[in-house]
Order: sequence, then C-alpha cells, then structure tokens
Amino acid sequence: MTLLNIFAFAGAMFLLAITPGPGVFATISRALASGFLNAAFVVIGIILGDLIFLLSAIFGLSAIASLMGDFFILVKYLGGVYLLFLGYKILTSKEKQNNVQGVQELSWKKNFMTGLLITLSNPKVILFYLGFLPTFVNLHTLNTLDIVIIALVTILVIASVLLSYAYSASGARNLFKSKRAKRKMNIAAGSVMITAGGALIVKA
Repeated sequence: MTLLNIFAFAGAMFLLAITPGPGVFATISRALASGFLNAAFVVIGIILGDLIFLLSAIFGLSAIASLMGDFFILVKYLGGVYLLFLGYKILTSKEKQNNVQGVQELSWKKNFMTGLLITLSNPKVILFYLGFLPTFVNLHTLNTLDIVIIALVTILVIASVLLSYAYSASGARNLFKSKRAKRKMNIAAGSVMITAGGALIVKA
C-alpha cells in the first residue's frame, strides 16, 4: 500500500464511522446511561465485528458469507431484540440523587457483546467491505504488512470516532445531577437504544 492509499482509506473509514447508525446510537446511549467506560466496551465489540468482516473480505470469504445468509438474518434479529432489552433496562433504571449510576447490572461482557452483535447483525457490512476495499487496494496482492496496516487504520479510525462520541455523551451526562434531569437522560438514552434495535429488526 502507498501512503496515498492509506490516507484515502482512513478518510473513507472516517466518513463511514461518523455516519449515524446502530453503532453510533448504541455508543451514545450507553455513555448517556452508564458513562464512558461502559460505552468503551461497546466500541471494542463494534471494532471486533468490523475486523471480522474486514478480514473476511481480505481473505475472499464472500462466498462463505453468502452461504451464511440465514445465520446473518438470525443474528440480526437477536441483535435487535438485545438492543430493545437494553433500552428497556435503561428506561426502567432507578436514578439516585447525587450519583449517576446508570444501568450498573450490565457487565463489561454484556456491553462488549452489544457492540459485537450490532456489527455482526448487519450482513450489509461485509458487502460494504467487499466493494469498498478494492477501490483502494488490490486484495490479491496484499502482503502481511498491508493487512496489518489496514486493520490498524480501521481500529484507530473507528475507535477515535466512537470514543469521541462516548466521551462527549458521558460529559453531557455528568452535567445533570438532579433525579429529574437524570430521568430525562435515561429516557433519551433508552429511546435511542430501542429505536436502534427496532430499526435493526425491521430494516431489510
């Protein structure tokens, strides 16, 4: 890969990452409900899902991906239902006067799985990578270093964008101290999560 290819790929990934979608919505809602650290684990899951699809595209697994269409449909519905469940938990969580607790029962593993399911539940992601990468690189001539560079660019861009969203959302969350303000914040976060889950289920 040339330096120009790397910067072009990074720029395109940045535009993709900042575009509002289930991943962005889930990251923001987790940050609003339970703070930056919980949202960071969601981001890690999202990144892993992207890497799975990215490497699948690089190593020419599009045929396998097509054969797994039914599996992707199942994962899509599971991911959507899980987001609906998380939105419900946020909406029904109890607020405390001086300590923004959010939804403490969600462990780092559950937050991580949220991010991973969000990515894996969208079969269009792998189609995006299959059509996206060849415009910047020749998939048939990539060496190990090229693959490492592409993976690192993907990780850095997605992490930077989503963690920035999470940091901003968690900062806004910390501005609200009253129970009434926190109730409104949880309603907003839960509604975003439920909307994302519903869109994931009904979207073709």
